[in-house]
Amino acid sequence: MSRKQQIVNKLAERKKAFSILGGVVALCTIAFGLYWGFYGSRYISTDNAYTATEIAQVTPEVDGTISAVRVVDTNSVKAGDVLAEIDPRDMQVAYDKAKANYDRAKIDYDRRKALSASGSVSADELTRSENDLALTSANFREAALNLERTTIKSPIDGVVAKRQVQLGQRVRAGTPLMVIVPLHKLHVDANFKESELEKIQVGQPVRLTSDFYGSRVVYHGVVDGFSGGTGAAFATIPAQNATGNWIKVVQRVPVRISLKPEELAESPLSVGVSMRVRVDTRAD
Repeated sequence: MSRKQQIVNKLAERKKAFSILGGVVALCTIAFGLYWGFYGSRYISTDNAYTATEIAQVTPEVDGTISAVRVVDTNSVKAGDVLAEIDPRDMQVAYDKAKANYDRAKIDYDRRKALSASGSVSADELTRSENDLALTSANFREAALNLERTTIKSPIDGVVAKRQVQLGQRVRAGTPLMVIVPLHKLHVDANFKESELEKIQVGQPVRLTSDFYGSRVVYHGVVDGFSGGTGAAFATIPAQNATGNWIKVVQRVPVRISLKPEELAESPLSVGVSMRVRVDTRAD
């Protein structure tokens, strides 16, 4: 075979190789276009997402000394369960005094009212007795309420966390004792880029997985709403962009995603667990 023929063959082979490469590139481009058009552009994902919930802060409504603590961290409680008790003796004394005053005022008012029909008691005297009864009644109700408040109960179902109260501790009204975390009402705060928010709308379905269980457990949620500002806007020290060396940084906005209680009951999560989120932006 002549050298010229060899060169012609090599050129033909190279041309054939480029044609095949071009075909492969074209097929890949078409495949990617189809994938993006029918699937890829439909979903928006992020792994910058974490579970959260609205915890219930437990605080006493009256001053006193803690006489009993019924729970420890990690205990599950129901709404109405007793968490702690304040020594009720001071409140009991106040209740007994208020009740005695009320009983006396009630007897006095009933007697004067009975005599008023015959004119033995003036209208002014009856009015004063009625006012005394109203005042002692209010004091009695307040004393009864304060006595009831010496028993501190859980306001919601959940798990006890951050217990700070100890037996014998003197507490004042409003002192933080513990928190109740309603793990059955968890939601997810997903931080999406501001450039992605245009396609995300309230009500869109969401597929979620957690680092806690991995891909074997899938949660199904719904977009609930959007935060009123970016994470940077609500930072303790907000960014100051009025400088000469300012650099634009794409911000992230928290998006709240609700979770199904039945799925949380089957596969419980804790607050602060990392999640992977995928929003279906074309679902009806």
